[in-house]
Amino acid sequence: MIILDDKTNCSGCHACANACPKNCISMVSDEEGFWYPQVNKEKCIDCGLCEKVCPIIHKWQPDDSRKTTAIAAINLNEEIRLESSSGGIFTLIAEKIIDQGGVVFGAAFSDDFKSVRHICVDNKADLEKLRGSKYVQSKISDTYKHAKEYLDSGRKVLFSGTPCQIGGLYSYLRKPYENLLTQDIICHGVPSPMVWEKYVEKRERKAASEMQRVFFRHKKYGWKSFSMAIEFTNHTKYIRTLLEDPYMRLFLSNSCLRPSCYSCSFKTESRQADISLADFWGVQYTAPKMDDDKGTSLVIIHSEKGVNLIKSISPFIVSQEIDMDVVLRYNPALIQSASKNAHREAVFARISSYDIEDIVNDLFPIKLKSKVKSVLSKIGISNSLIKIKTIMIRRLKRS
Repeated sequence: MIILDDKTNCSGCHACANACPKNCISMVSDEEGFWYPQVNKEKCIDCGLCEKVCPIIHKWQPDDSRKTTAIAAINLNEEIRLESSSGGIFTLIAEKIIDQGGVVFGAAFSDDFKSVRHICVDNKADLEKLRGSKYVQSKISDTYKHAKEYLDSGRKVLFSGTPCQIGGLYSYLRKPYENLLTQDIICHGVPSPMVWEKYVEKRERKAASEMQRVFFRHKKYGWKSFSMAIEFTNHTKYIRTLLEDPYMRLFLSNSCLRPSCYSCSFKTESRQADISLADFWGVQYTAPKMDDDKGTSLVIIHSEKGVNLIKSISPFIVSQEIDMDVVLRYNPALIQSASKNAHREAVFARISSYDIEDIVNDLFPIKLKSKVKSVLSKIGISNSLIKIKTIMIRRLKRS
């Protein structure tokens, strides 16, 4: 029986719940909105399977024989690229799997946009649901089980997620599958689903309308000055840069992340996933010809399957090989956990009763900008602060 004594030792990957033969493990939200396993002791048969599939209890050991390579890459389809968070490479990978008769698992918004969960897609039209960053922890539910069913039937499966979700999938499967391809991300950390829900409620109250589309990384003011953009059913729109929007300010200041994100067990250069995708921060310094401020993907390839997959999409991309030392210099989140913000507990203590914007303005009136500037500097986009400041000044003059 899985016993959780320390919440930093649970990433909420759902592997234990998927593996339980008696379905006696439920993933239940705590007071911060994060899911943790809860065992029905009356139904439990003490088989120990839940502990065997926990990717934190049984941590994966990197294979030193695997050679890691990296490229900067851009999708030649400009429309898809602009709809994507960075260079639009995920869509090409996913389309290739679907062309081969496979299915794709990834994170999508719920119909009311108040939560994010993993779904399965088997056609290209629905890939837009999976495209783009979603800075909310995605609920895996029973998608590991569904992925295994497809794998056992012989279909190709691409499973996309955070490193801990990919670790949970491999632990759950407990054997290799030649028809499985996995793609993780360089993860900053996963924010609380409860905080996101409070933010959605705030935005809908202000707009007097329901959300119908959300972009965490809109490129109106440029890729490096990314904005939160929301469209509502009453045809109004909301768009604010990363320093203006309260949710992005909480996220980038590490004030609403899952406890395990501050001591992540999956921060390694070599990954279980076949491919890692990320924004290529620092591209303007290391591969300037690949930077037009419309988004450039960092693609890190960890396996032969990953090599073959990227080769298969090479006619549809522009790419340049990048040294891993350069990757680490500008993308330290590949191997470093987020630093816990001193105001994190205060945020969660207030989130149920206070307006999210008031919380941010009260707790982070000035220091947050310095904190965010530090974060942006580390990931190579600090120059965007000049552009953001100019945008904010123009808005103030117009008002």
